[in-house]
Amino acid sequence: MKTILNVIWLVVSGFWLFLAYLLAGLLLCITIIGIPFGVAAFRIGVYALWPFGYTTIERRDAGAPSCVGNVLWLVLAGWWLALGHIVTGIALCVTIIGIPLGIANFKLIPVSLFPLGREIVPTDQAFTHSW
Repeated sequence: MKTILNVIWLVVSGFWLFLAYLLAGLLLCITIIGIPFGVAAFRIGVYALWPFGYTTIERRDAGAPSCVGNVLWLVLAGWWLALGHIVTGIALCVTIIGIPLGIANFKLIPVSLFPLGREIVPTDQAFTHSW
């Protein structure tokens, strides 16, 4: 079922969201200071390309720098990407078949707003990490 949802997701919205994250990552990597944000954009872009079967967990070792970085990310790129997820999610929820895809878009909004201090893991490993 994950594979079917991922293929439909890729065709309907995943590729375009991936391109948005790729563009954001390239723009952020122009400066040396923006490279960590660009890497985060690339990481989340791959997650947005193929989201079913993966989830995000909070990293316990992420401290104050990730909090400051998340505020900068929110101002630089986060709200644009979150807006893309909101628009795409609403558009997908118009059809019955698109409702699970729209919900997946809404689940990507927190990660698009605050990506630092989070880790993308397979769904079956989400609760097996021992912190």
